[in-house]
Amino acid sequence: MSATTTTQQIFLDKEHPAVWRALNGLGLKAREAADAAGIDRRIIELLNVRISQINGCAFCLDMHVRDAVEAGESPQRLAVLQAWRETALFTEKERAALALAECITELPDHRISELEEGYARQHLTAEEFSVVSWLVITMNAFNRVSITSHHPVRRDR
Repeated sequence: MSATTTTQQIFLDKEHPAVWRALNGLGLKAREAADAAGIDRRIIELLNVRISQINGCAFCLDMHVRDAVEAGESPQRLAVLQAWRETALFTEKERAALALAECITELPDHRISELEEGYARQHLTAEEFSVVSWLVITMNAFNRVSITSHHPVRRDR
């Protein structure tokens, strides 16, 4: 059995636009819930960047680093985001949200998951915990669409 290689790109969002719109709708609802819960846009973008780092989604990293800067995030915090546990640059709420994001994205064993979720519950309200979870679940879905579709990162002009 031989593998066939094709040069035609299959963009999942273009191939099934109704499904893509549904995912975007979920993303918008999660963002609305975050706004209602008082989750700052900078935290949302930190989560989007961190999740995209873990998943290796270049397209989403490019987009959300830009969005984070536009939301007022500092280049220093973005530069050390991958090592957020090793610095005091992040608040307890941000650290809790990042811990939960990593837990949901990486799906560690039950013991680690309990510890990370417990830490998040100490610093996030039930509403914040739920909203952060939905933001993470949604971002993971967007990452998978972009990775599977091989969405290109365009050079700055």
